[in-house]
Amino acid sequence: QVQLVESGGGLVQPGGSLRLSCAASGSRFSINAMGWYRQAPRKERELVATITSGGSTNYADSVKGRFTISRDNAKNTMFLQMNSLNPEDTAVYFCNALASFRLYWGQGTQVTVSS
Repeated sequence: QVQLVESGGGLVQPGGSLRLSCAASGSRFSINAMGWYRQAPRKERELVATITSGGSTNYADSVKGRFTISRDNAKNTMFLQMNSLNPEDTAVYFCNALASFRLYWGQGTQVTVSS
């Protein structure tokens, strides 16, 4: 069983920045890929970015050049640095992790971009 806890969300003005964290605990096995997803009101959950245990990354087109995903394998923690935020980035952000062929999700953290 893997527990994931997101933090770092909040209210930010357009053009601002936030850094999200996702701390994983409880895994007896190595965590493989991890990722960030988001869900805006009345919309489907969508991919934001993913990162493998080796550090390979993948981004949604909408966040390329603005968001950076990273992870600290020793601390089982993943980060999402979000710059140049705009109102369309407003959503609940979820992290997930693949461990021992099972996918785990966190509870989410709210990000609101508004003036």
